[in-house]
Amino acid sequence: MKKALFIMLSAALIVCATVAGTLAWLTDTTEPVVNTFTVGDINITLTESENLDLKMVPGRTITKDPKVTVKKGSEACWLFVKVVKSGNFDSFMTFEMADGWIALSGYAGVYYRNVDATNADTGFDVLKDNKVMVLETVTKTMLEGVKNADGTPNENAPTLTFTAYAVQKDGINDAATAWGKVTP
Repeated sequence: MKKALFIMLSAALIVCATVAGTLAWLTDTTEPVVNTFTVGDINITLTESENLDLKMVPGRTITKDPKVTVKKGSEACWLFVKVVKSGNFDSFMTFEMADGWIALSGYAGVYYRNVDATNADTGFDVLKDNKVMVLETVTKTMLEGVKNADGTPNENAPTLTFTAYAVQKDGINDAATAWGKVTP
């Protein structure tokens, strides 16, 4: 009986070894995939022609051409321009914003636009027709009050200051939230 049990176990072992030897496992391996993450960026410039004739004469149109440029390779962004007028500016001059700029509700002098990602420099004029107008109601007395004896502007001369900002659009759904990221 021991001999029979030994023969049966030996036979079972031979059968198992034969079956295991005939089984083949199919396998494969890929080449590694390396992900190199790049950095997104937004680059803007604010430019204006030099040597503009900014002399105020009642009723005169003065060329003023500030331009915000979103540089090549920039991500989609919320583009802002903040316009700061001196306290007396509206007594002397007026202007309109160029088409495409939207006043940001609740923020005086802040305008925005939605700009797609760009593969080329894309410029946006700030002022409509690149001009400001001197009001016809400006008097000689008013003009005398904003200049020094030598004719140069004094601290009372009207000023108009522009500053541009950009915030990524990805993950920010509205201009007010974007402005909150850069509020100076």
